[in-house]
Amino acid sequence: MKDKKQMTEEDIKNKFITPAIEQAGWDIKSQVYFEHSFTDGRVIVRGNITSRGKRKRADYLLMHKSNYPIAIVEAKDNKQGVGAGMQQAIEYAEMLDVPFVYSSNGDAFVEYNRLTGEERTIALSDFPSHDELWERYVNDGKLNKEQQDLIEVPYFYQLGDKTPRYYQRIAINRTIDAIGKGQERIMLVMATGTGKTYTAFQIIYRLWKAGVKKRVLFLADRNILVDQTMTNDFKPFEKVMTKVEDKKLDSSYEIYLALYHQLAGDEGNEPFRQFQPDFFDLVVIDEAHRGSAKEASRWRKVLEYFSSSGTTHIGLTATPKETKDTSNLAYFGEPIYTYSLKQGIDDGFLAPYKVVRVGLDRDLEGYRPEKGKVDMFGQEVEDREYNIKDFDKNIVIDARTEAVAKRVTEFLKKTDRFAKTIVFCVDIDHAERMRSALVNLNRDLYQENSKYIMRITGDNLEGKAQLDNFIDRTSKYPTIVTTSKLLTTGVDAKTCKLIVLDSNISSMTEFKQIIGRGTRLDLEHGKEYFTIMDFRNVSRLFADPNFDGDPVQVIEFGEQDDIHIPNEEDANDGWDNLNDFGDGDGIFEGEDGNKHVKYRINDVDVQIVSERVHYYDANGHLITENLIDYTKKNIRNEYATLESFLRSWNEHEQKQVILEELKEHGVLLEALREQEPHLQELDEFDLICHLAFDQPPLTKTERANNVKKRGYIYEYQDVAREVLEMLLEKYMNEGIQEIDGTEVLELQEFHKFGSPMKIVKAFGGKKAYLAALKRLKDEIYVS
Repeated sequence: MKDKKQMTEEDIKNKFITPAIEQAGWDIKSQVYFEHSFTDGRVIVRGNITSRGKRKRADYLLMHKSNYPIAIVEAKDNKQGVGAGMQQAIEYAEMLDVPFVYSSNGDAFVEYNRLTGEERTIALSDFPSHDELWERYVNDGKLNKEQQDLIEVPYFYQLGDKTPRYYQRIAINRTIDAIGKGQERIMLVMATGTGKTYTAFQIIYRLWKAGVKKRVLFLADRNILVDQTMTNDFKPFEKVMTKVEDKKLDSSYEIYLALYHQLAGDEGNEPFRQFQPDFFDLVVIDEAHRGSAKEASRWRKVLEYFSSSGTTHIGLTATPKETKDTSNLAYFGEPIYTYSLKQGIDDGFLAPYKVVRVGLDRDLEGYRPEKGKVDMFGQEVEDREYNIKDFDKNIVIDARTEAVAKRVTEFLKKTDRFAKTIVFCVDIDHAERMRSALVNLNRDLYQENSKYIMRITGDNLEGKAQLDNFIDRTSKYPTIVTTSKLLTTGVDAKTCKLIVLDSNISSMTEFKQIIGRGTRLDLEHGKEYFTIMDFRNVSRLFADPNFDGDPVQVIEFGEQDDIHIPNEEDANDGWDNLNDFGDGDGIFEGEDGNKHVKYRINDVDVQIVSERVHYYDANGHLITENLIDYTKKNIRNEYATLESFLRSWNEHEQKQVILEELKEHGVLLEALREQEPHLQELDEFDLICHLAFDQPPLTKTERANNVKKRGYIYEYQDVAREVLEMLLEKYMNEGIQEIDGTEVLELQEFHKFGSPMKIVKAFGGKKAYLAALKRLKDEIYVS
């Protein structure tokens, strides 16, 4: 047997670790997941080029049931200590919510019990059996009988279905565990796009299947959300499920879906009272941040009515509402699980974003009318300084609207004119003017189909009727929509690639919801990231610690406390203010019900004076780093010196391996070439050496010509020489990765020499061909 110190990590696993686990009685086929990847790898964006970071992968994941991992094992080669993998294993165990953690180098195991904090070293032969670990888990975790029974209930699954991602599994299991312990109010915080509704379905299904919860009420605040839920995630319930409509309740079903306000009704006509208070034993509140838990909300009375002993309330939200006036936590308590936007992007389950901040001269300098200035309605404009908070609310400058529409149009023409786009405006009037400006700049496509650009606002029946088509991934139209409030929350727009911010947004909840419109990945339709074009410096909120932080409860109400409810919260159930259109003469009705003037100026020029692109980095921050500096830094993170890079380059026969590894760490050389055309003639080797280590570069043509001058190719005759000449030509035109291996011989241009097998025979066989190819690549990179 090979000396253990000389064995690879794979050898150590196959010869020592796997046999030890198997000898402990674990069923290798059903209870052990090998090389278990649980993330997809962060999407890295530079320019218009994307790559994937490394997936997180556990060497071994040991399962109690298919829905319940109980132990993780991290392996290392024998050159390292027995506990060398422990820190990485603990990191993964914390992410996966796994109680028992092991590290091994093939000599022994180090075991860490996350429930007790105890760490110990055990022999390979002492690895615990499944039953032993389960018993320890029950005892150390103090699980009662109901908790144990609920763990045994499987997820809903039928052939072809998706299975829960790791964070969904944790959210489901923690919720069910909390209910098993008797907890009656539960909150889950999951970023938009991470599958809250699917998670809710699996929670409900397992509790319903176990007979623990027999009648369930699912509350949402938008009709489209209820319809989406019934059609998609809740479809397996179709025989026992109903939607509450026309305020009539049918008690013959088991799963009920309803709108808050429809169920709440009005004083003296409250449909929910048709049921007994103990009718539902589980109430799930979707989008719980939108006021349903607010103490003075008319929706709150629905929750209080169905609050009999044994009834559980589960709140789902992407943005816990924590202000000086409102707190979800005061009702639900601390979240039992939080899966944040940052974590979702880092895991590769959510789309990252790049931000284009655009500065307009009037926004940066302000606008003050000359004395006696009148607007297009003949109204004298109040003499004062107007700034970005006034534009489109108190004063309209037509050229500003046109400048925004022009920049949005330019962006789409350079990228994809059919990229789904949402433009967030100040109010309905602004949304209509923006729609008109975009139409004028996109007349060709608008003439083809008038639904190419639409306004979707609360007052507009034609626009609202097209909402389903906008979010339909297979529907081309509408493509660009303008809105104010309607699309801020709850709309599952997976294909949205561009979000335009031209509204003064100060609410963190609203900002999170708006950003959530773009965070869904849709690889099938080419969406790996999305762009935020910001005209109002709203993206400053990314730097706020509350943007992706855990919710912090900021209020506690006593029984006698007066609670002030802001007028705008839920005033229109998330719809636009229908008075925002005015009456065509510049007179608008404000939130206070009083008429106010909105001036409209059509003779002032507006120009873009600054623009900067920011990228989302691995730490969740927006960076403005120069692409060359960014590339240099990431290369140097992997290869501290030129010598270490050259050593790795020479050791790898297939250079693509190195390039793929650098890609996973954010080195996107194609993005650099796209931005800096003068670098197009350099291959990857020269790009790396030049940018990261300040080496003078050679072009691919110069390197190819140097090989010819040295005469290496002429050591071969006939077909072999011609093949090497073609390979060198291919390198010169396309790069080193294009000539790796024997696959290149299958390309059309090599068919004139016969099959790949015939070609390698001209070199004396495959081994001789690969040796010749290695020599060619070595010659290319001779200094």
